[in-house]
Amino acid sequence: MNWTGVFPAITTKFHEDESIDYASFEKNLQFQIESGIHGVILGGSLGETSTLGFEEKLDLLKFTIKSVNNKIPVILNIAEQRTADAVKMAREGEKLGANGFMLLPPMRYFADSHETVEFFSAVAKNTDLPIMIYNNPVDYKIHVTLEMFETLSKYPNINAVKESTRDTTNITRMINHFGDRFSILCGVDTIAVESLVMGANGWVAGLVDAFPRETVVIYELVKANRIQEAIEIFRWFLPLLELDIFPKLVQYIKLAETKAGVGTEFVRAPRLRIEGEERKRIENIIDKALAVRPTLPKI
Repeated sequence: MNWTGVFPAITTKFHEDESIDYASFEKNLQFQIESGIHGVILGGSLGETSTLGFEEKLDLLKFTIKSVNNKIPVILNIAEQRTADAVKMAREGEKLGANGFMLLPPMRYFADSHETVEFFSAVAKNTDLPIMIYNNPVDYKIHVTLEMFETLSKYPNINAVKESTRDTTNITRMINHFGDRFSILCGVDTIAVESLVMGANGWVAGLVDAFPRETVVIYELVKANRIQEAIEIFRWFLPLLELDIFPKLVQYIKLAETKAGVGTEFVRAPRLRIEGEERKRIENIIDKALAVRPTLPKI
């Protein structure tokens, strides 16, 4: 598993009756692959993991593995309430052929540092697959500190972090402390360029679901040290990227997918499609960006 490049946190497509729309999901997935993504993450926050059943996640994994056909790695998100369920998800995901896991802290319970490390450790002990720890204290209230990563470093399969603390200096702290022991992937769209410049190895992206080629080109430009070109595209992209940092990021990004012709708006309740003035405001942001979509340079 090479934790480098652009990894979409892909949305789960639904029909209006809330059943999974595999045809729309595959259309978007293939569009992502054709646009040059380096891996895909299933069942994340954008994938509406909180509304997916255990077996649904595994069915989605099976479908994706078959659709991808070894072109890119398939990463399954593990976001469970019980340690036993997280372990079971890891075991079942490995059996089905996942290439790795993104692992969140315990859901709904505000675990302390010791409990969080034990939760991560239990999963790591029960799979040989590589694991990316999701460090997002803003949304999930649990901060995975350097000291906690020090303890987790004894597990060789915990080898990456989705860095979503919103503090870009944390990238430097991780590198200063651990060198290249952990791959670091930016998990916040709005600070992607800064994170990549400071040494992040990749980008777990959200608006990539609607704009994959722009996302991949920004990543490739930064890694080619063509920073100014990346910045120019990023400035165009920023109003869209800011849709990723709102509680309704799923609805906003699905609307962007729909307007880009690569998705649908259907969500699972309690989420609802946006309406009224809110819809007009988000549509205006998306339409303005589409009207001046940049010509992308060759890399």
